[in-house]
Amino acid sequence: MKKVSLAICLLLAVFFVKSANASSYSIDMNSIDKMFSEAVETSMVSMNAGALSTLPSNAPATAVVKEKSFVAAVLLDFFLGGFGVHRFYLGTKTMTGVGYILTCGGIFGIVPFVDLIVLIVDNDDISPYIDNPKFFMW
Repeated sequence: MKKVSLAICLLLAVFFVKSANASSYSIDMNSIDKMFSEAVETSMVSMNAGALSTLPSNAPATAVVKEKSFVAAVLLDFFLGGFGVHRFYLGTKTMTGVGYILTCGGIFGIVPFVDLIVLIVDNDDISPYIDNPKFFMW
């Protein structure tokens, strides 16, 4: 029965792929150029001593990175590394921390231990690890 249902799904997929008419799709470059020319330029907002200030519109569009403390990252990794708390502190996406939890503390504690060693070795510049989306930080 599984083979029959798989064959039916395969035949349906082939039918739908064959029936799609790719020639009916086109790109209108004039519309795209018009959208870019009408786009509004925005400026980034940064927090300076509790007051809001905006960057001038001719400023380069670079990301404002908050300073992260090396000591705080190491302490969080040492005490709560199995839960991925140090990765949350460094700005990693939520699913990385969930991955640490689901893999029993980051592959049984090996990944947070290596993270700790990497943080200690690169103690002068931890910026490569801030907002790092990879599961393995290094």
